Amino acid sequence: MAGVHLVGMKTPDLSEPRTRRRLIAALAAAVVVLVLAGVGVYGLLLGPPDPDRDDDRGRPEPIVTAPSDPVPTTTPRLPVVRASDDPQAFARNVAAVLFEWDTASGFMPLDYTSVVLDVADPTGQEQAGLASDIASYLPSRDAWIELRQYATAQHLTIETAFVPEAWATAAEQAQPGQLAEGTVAVTIEGTRHRTGLWNDEQVTSEHDVAFTVFVVCGPTYDTCHLLRLSQLDNPLR
Repeated sequence: MAGVHLVGMKTPDLSEPRTRRRLIAALAAAVVVLVLAGVGVYGLLLGPPDPDRDDDRGRPEPIVTAPSDPVPTTTPRLPVVRASDDPQAFARNVAAVLFEWDTASGFMPLDYTSVVLDVADPTGQEQAGLASDIASYLPSRDAWIELRQYATAQHLTIETAFVPEAWATAAEQAQPGQLAEGTVAVTIEGTRHRTGLWNDEQVTSEHDVAFTVFVVCGPTYDTCHLLRLSQLDNPLR
């Protein structure tokens, strides 16, 4: 789990790098017990695996054979994450867009990644890690090109969204200034739906998913922004 660090901030104006590193190290030590207990904690996760590979082995997916790329019947549009100053509402908006894609739209995974990055923390401290998190939720470029032949599309139905107890414990152990005010973890549970073509007939598949969205809201910002994503199917509880 080395290589990904929890970056806290007091206000949008960054503190001295040496001081910030000491604060980050202290918080990482405080939450490591939770990690060892089997809980994926923000800032200590390498990012979720490709959902088209490891986590779906043995599950039917709409990967089919077709003679050529399908042609969209409507003008394709990228989804947009709706702004909100409510952590749970914003986390829901992020989750919905994160899982909403259509290989027949003409867009590529990087296009969908950029949509989610648009609502990232303005300081940019977590942007590289967040980009890696998002990419891990999407098919790889090669998988995308393969799936595009079969008009594979995906969306998410959200069942629950809640602040996990594990986050409350980590926040209590943090020292003043280690986390920006309004930093919250929200765990999402739902069902991933996929559709595609099989011998010119539409087929569907469903898969339960759970993950945690880490956001920072007021009073640090007037509206919420995205910090990081947990490993897919290894959320905070």
